[in-house]
Amino acid sequence: MNWIAFTVFIALFALVTVLGFIASHWRRGDLDLIDEWGLAGRRLGTFITWFLLGGDLYTAYTFVAVPALVFGAGAIGFFALPYTIIVYPFVFVVFPRLWSVAQKHGYVTASDFVRGRFDSQPLALAVAVTGIFATMPYIALQLVGIQVVLAGMGISGTGFVSDLPLVIAFVILAAFTYTSGLRAPAVIAVVKDLLIYATVLTAIVVIPIELGGYGKIFASVPAGKLILPEPPGGSFGSYSAYATLALGSAFALFLYPHSVTGVLSASSRRAIMRNSALLPAYTFLLGLIALLGYMAIAAHVGDMPAFASYFKQYGPNFAVPALFLATFPSWFVGFAFAAIAIGALVPAAIMSIATANLYTRNIHRVYFQPNCTKAQESKIAKLASLVVKFGALAFILFLPQKYAIQLQLLGGVWIIQTLPAVVLGLYTGWLHRHALLIGWAAGIVAGTAMVASLGFSTSVYPLHIGGLTIPCYAALSSLVINLVITVAFTWLFNVARAKPGRDATIEIDYQEAVL
Repeated sequence: MNWIAFTVFIALFALVTVLGFIASHWRRGDLDLIDEWGLAGRRLGTFITWFLLGGDLYTAYTFVAVPALVFGAGAIGFFALPYTIIVYPFVFVVFPRLWSVAQKHGYVTASDFVRGRFDSQPLALAVAVTGIFATMPYIALQLVGIQVVLAGMGISGTGFVSDLPLVIAFVILAAFTYTSGLRAPAVIAVVKDLLIYATVLTAIVVIPIELGGYGKIFASVPAGKLILPEPPGGSFGSYSAYATLALGSAFALFLYPHSVTGVLSASSRRAIMRNSALLPAYTFLLGLIALLGYMAIAAHVGDMPAFASYFKQYGPNFAVPALFLATFPSWFVGFAFAAIAIGALVPAAIMSIATANLYTRNIHRVYFQPNCTKAQESKIAKLASLVVKFGALAFILFLPQKYAIQLQLLGGVWIIQTLPAVVLGLYTGWLHRHALLIGWAAGIVAGTAMVASLGFSTSVYPLHIGGLTIPCYAALSSLVINLVITVAFTWLFNVARAKPGRDATIEIDYQEAVL
């Protein structure tokens, strides 16, 4: 047991716990309203939105998994950099329109918008269910980051005692989220990001000095891990895999419910546009985090006997904790591990709130209690967020970790199928509501089948076109199927004069902010 590291860890964790509870008094609002509890009253300015979205999108699992992928697989792990560069121009163009129409009509979720735009409750339900199922394993995977750093401090093994710190952390998370709503992760995100930046900037200076400089680090990395391997004849190999992973991930990222929640909590269109310009700073940070994978190779942490059991249990995910344990004094290890653990709490809180909003507004209120009051609606959302959190906790405690990873692979494939209804719906009402539902179903089935055929080991599916083999991210190829079917059936329904839905929006709703 590393008591010094654990003491620092507990001190910082206690700090964010206090902040989580007192956040309910920050920009005080009536937390019996779902807008106030689930969207912080839609009053978050540019500064706080930047931290909230950064804390939401760059998670503890990112901090652990990206360098782990570089450590294990090499250069392919850097696909996360171009995709987080591609995504922000996309956000700049598209999501101010979603904010405006949501502000005008009081929409809390993407499904609210879809129902209003296309007058289709089944389509809205499909978007809501997709968002919930795509996010649940994402929440569970945040626990992986906490598990790994707890193990690094000596808290590991089997049985209830080893799981108790994780349970306590999630009980605390559940309590302050229930009490403060989105205000809690918004406030904690500031502390989390400061800790992450301090940790990474220290690591990229100190670790290379310890290892003899960046030249020696790159010289010690096997050549096959420094660049993408050249594909054989008749195949695009890792090139197309890298490109489609980046592009598909960029399209999918802001369709996740927690991303939409972050966007809709902003105080203005301008706050979203400013953040689209400012958030690439996190991409720079992500590049530095990815380099930790190469540093772990150069430090030979995988060969150190002290870490053998941990690598056996957690695989490459233990690369970053091992690197920090091998390099830094115990007090800084506690600081860094706290940054990772707090980096799990922020996105887990936002994800649970976002899925609770979806369940409450688009399932419970529609199918179970259509006449519920605003106070009842908020209460249901709070209870739903608890169920989501403890469901994710049970998932990671009682099922093999590989299931969470497999479902998270499918999460990206599933959530991108909502793009035609949500993103294209922001620009046109031409697509027929029934066609969108059929296209969504086709994309879900096709994408899931692709990943299942690969044994859920990867989401890169080899497409055979003519004499070429094109490895392609299953989310992107299934989205193409979705779009083709949606357009084709829209044409057929229009020819058959099938009744379109009544659009509750008008063009000006997408263009002007409500003052």
